[in-house]
Amino acid sequence: MVLQSFKNCIWLSCVLRTPKACFWSTASGGLIIQSVSNDVYQNLAVEDWIHDNMDLEKQQVLFLWRNSPAVVIGRHQNPWQECNLRLLRQKNIKLARRRSGGGTVYHDLGNINLTFFTTRKKYERMENLKLIVKALKALRPELDVHVTDRYDILLDGQYKISGTAAKLGRTSAYHHCTLLCNADKFVLSSVLKSPYKGLKSNATPSVPASVKNLFEEDPSLTSEILLDAIAKEYAVQHQIDHHITLINPADEILLPGISNKTEELQTWDWVYGKTPKFSVSTCLNMAYKGSVLDVKVNMDVKHGRIEVCNIDLPEQWLPPGLYSELVKSLTGSKFCPNETTTLAATLLRVCPQDNELHSRWSLLCENMIRLM
Repeated sequence: MVLQSFKNCIWLSCVLRTPKACFWSTASGGLIIQSVSNDVYQNLAVEDWIHDNMDLEKQQVLFLWRNSPAVVIGRHQNPWQECNLRLLRQKNIKLARRRSGGGTVYHDLGNINLTFFTTRKKYERMENLKLIVKALKALRPELDVHVTDRYDILLDGQYKISGTAAKLGRTSAYHHCTLLCNADKFVLSSVLKSPYKGLKSNATPSVPASVKNLFEEDPSLTSEILLDAIAKEYAVQHQIDHHITLINPADEILLPGISNKTEELQTWDWVYGKTPKFSVSTCLNMAYKGSVLDVKVNMDVKHGRIEVCNIDLPEQWLPPGLYSELVKSLTGSKFCPNETTTLAATLLRVCPQDNELHSRWSLLCENMIRLM
């Protein structure tokens, strides 16, 4: 295995000295590539690059990749609705929005990602999933795995081990799916549970499912073994050499323009700003001096920014001028804890030097930030 990887790296280093057209036309009929990166933004950028640049009429591609801990939402989803953003920030787990539709998934190194690239005419996700099942059966005949009508792969008839999504372009297409080998299920279930209340959105919701790792069924299975088995089956079905080419998603010589694609996928405007319009209608139960204060909050959020903001405070709880400044500052700002924290701190500096007023202000702003 080490020798094979060394050979792949030597071959790739030679390829990098040739024009990109030579690299992508090296293998006729099909190509199996694997990313050497575990960065979710870099790997999603590779998908975009292949979709936008390769002639898939001549050559189909299987892309194998794994990520460090990350939550990946679908193109038309709402991250506040789909996951626990506060927990992601605490655990330093990345959030990414992909260009395909479908639901939200959790990635870590115990999860495998597979992307099948074809022309739009040859796109067939069911066949791809059957290929994966066939590879698993060849590896461990006793595994009870099958593909459902929803394009999921189930283990033991009830546990989801693979979710699927796709992007169909004008001439090119790709279908990608996950495969749970030994993912951290505790983290998975924690981060994919939204704590946010009062959200109303037309964004595509995820469909919850019971999941299980293949490792739980057979502890001898590893991600490396599964990747190799799937690559082997892909090679057999496409009548190509069982050869996995390692690629570096950060290499501009191999993938001209890839850095720009990677950077775009990390921007706030893409990850959060592409969220379909939604509203927040909730009641903040704020404990203050031995009593609980109910504060109704209503906001409309468009492109990730607060479009309309109403905070129903008890009369005289804040000076009218300060309340007006808060609403005015929030309107048009990002629905984002960092930006709201900065706005709150800026306004606090121009508040009268009154300890009780500062306490009330801080309490309100802390509760507002928890909504985000």
